[in-house]
Amino acid sequence: MVRWRSGTVQAVRRGWHGAVELDVTTGDGPLRALAYPELVGVPEPGDRVLLNVGALVMGLGTGGYALVVAIPDRLPADPVDDGSTRDAGHLVKARYTPLQPIRLGVDEEASPHRAVMAAAESIDGMPVVTADLHSALPAILAGIHADRPDARVAYLMTDGGALPAWFSRTLDGLRGHLAGTITTGQAFGGDLEASTVHTGLLAARHVLHADVTIVAQGPGNLGTGTTWGFSGVALGEAVNAVAVLGGRPVGSLRISDGDGRERHRGISHHSLTAYGKVALVPADLPVPDRLEPALAAAVDAGLAPLSGRHRIVRVSCAGLDAALRASPVPLSTMGRKLDQDHGYFLSAAVAGRHAAALLS
Repeated sequence: MVRWRSGTVQAVRRGWHGAVELDVTTGDGPLRALAYPELVGVPEPGDRVLLNVGALVMGLGTGGYALVVAIPDRLPADPVDDGSTRDAGHLVKARYTPLQPIRLGVDEEASPHRAVMAAAESIDGMPVVTADLHSALPAILAGIHADRPDARVAYLMTDGGALPAWFSRTLDGLRGHLAGTITTGQAFGGDLEASTVHTGLLAARHVLHADVTIVAQGPGNLGTGTTWGFSGVALGEAVNAVAVLGGRPVGSLRISDGDGRERHRGISHHSLTAYGKVALVPADLPVPDRLEPALAAAVDAGLAPLSGRHRIVRVSCAGLDAALRASPVPLSTMGRKLDQDHGYFLSAAVAGRHAAALLS
């Protein structure tokens, strides 16, 4: 169910690509809200806004925001096209929800990339790094660029977390460091739109001309604490897609000694399920060659069920701490910074380093 509130914009705070933060007064008091101008228009102080506060009330992972559903007294103008043709695209994302946007798909008839995409059949051995959480993205990128600063890296955002790419301040900060972002499935707002992971991977290679692609869900993660009940299970299917398209899958293991939940310590059960039970083809699974001894022992024990199918690769950590600290965006996972969960970020960075090594 949706928990609705009506409020008035008191102040427009910071903004980033595709999103703007607001102070809104409601009958329940002041709230911090987030609006996506491409969906609802550009809010101004004094505007009445309709809000969805359900996840905020429950303390769930929406970044602590109420979400603006509409600015009902000042609706945005229609797009310039007349809306009766497919000339501006017809991919419907967040389908059958009240705010479903219609986007131009990278491979549909009206796309300037149609001919390239129609001819594309393979990603030509491109290394593709798959990760469970959005927070791994900048660490993987740091590992790639530590050794190959010239590498073109694309980000393929799946729909397991946030659907609008605009929610991510990380993506905003990495815009000058990525070849581009492709949103797939129900996700939207990337530089390119794709309907499936497969078309997204082909677009990364043949439209963005990526040397390496990183696949991960948007910010947020759905999980119930059970073996199969988490959105990151899609990682295994992404590994399969990479192999089907002739790529080289590299799995970024979710490793931690900073997470207080036992199921995520050492190698997270998310990685064990996605790579151990869902992925049906071999992937390279890089492991840092230097972890704190207790964490290293837990990781080695966790690798046992994965080593029968996948290639375990020990990767040097030399120089990666400095690369992580030089990240153009802050590193944070579940509220923990680099020094609070160093093993997590280091494991993502070695996946990036290994992918860079495959380019040679």
